[in-house]
Amino acid sequence: MLRRLPLVFALATAPTLALAQEGDWSAGRAPTNLDGVGRITVQAGYRLTSNGTLYDAWYGAKGPGNGLERAPESSGGPLGVATFAYAMSDLVEVGIDLFGTAQTLRLSEPGPDGTTVSRKVSTVSYGALLGVRFQGVLDIGPQGLIPSAGVLTGPAVISSTREGSSIQERVSQAWVGSLGATLRLSAEWGITAEYRFMLLRGPVESPNADAFKGPFSFSHGGNWFALGVTYAFPPDPSRPIASF
Repeated sequence: MLRRLPLVFALATAPTLALAQEGDWSAGRAPTNLDGVGRITVQAGYRLTSNGTLYDAWYGAKGPGNGLERAPESSGGPLGVATFAYAMSDLVEVGIDLFGTAQTLRLSEPGPDGTTVSRKVSTVSYGALLGVRFQGVLDIGPQGLIPSAGVLTGPAVISSTREGSSIQERVSQAWVGSLGATLRLSAEWGITAEYRFMLLRGPVESPNADAFKGPFSFSHGGNWFALGVTYAFPPDPSRPIASF
């Protein structure tokens, strides 16, 4: 009988250990396995975009600003991103990112009386990206650090409105590479920082389409830096089951 006690003890404690693992979320502990975990992340930040290609073309030999003094250049603009993602496995996450960003540019052009006029160009882009991220959990911080790297792509509406002219709009394909990390403060909440490099361009209207055919285009890609908050959802097996 005494020889069977260890076996009896093991069988008795096995269900308890399984329930403890499944009950990590209810106990306020985030599991180290990310399989089945969903999340919503909301971020705000700044997009660093020089638009050197646009300025070189605009003030080049065939541009409307040739020979004119350059207007002050804008380095970028604000951005906002919302991510809805689900971990298909412990290492792979798929998701949809909704984004929006804006920037104000200024371009010089000849005025009606021969003077130089600086025109404001308001630019906006927004869209949805479908992507995959590779992630893991490091034993750093209150409840772990989740680093990630991903690739995303999707349609984007990108437009510009030159002061005194009509809006120029295009639907384009955006391509993004991302690096990020989420510091988990609890099982549900975390702080997320992310860097993205995006490829996305849109049209700019020429002041004289017959004389300067272009094409002239601006960038809403470049380097994206964002900081935000993440709310995570537990995997389905650990969610409480309603009793009847």
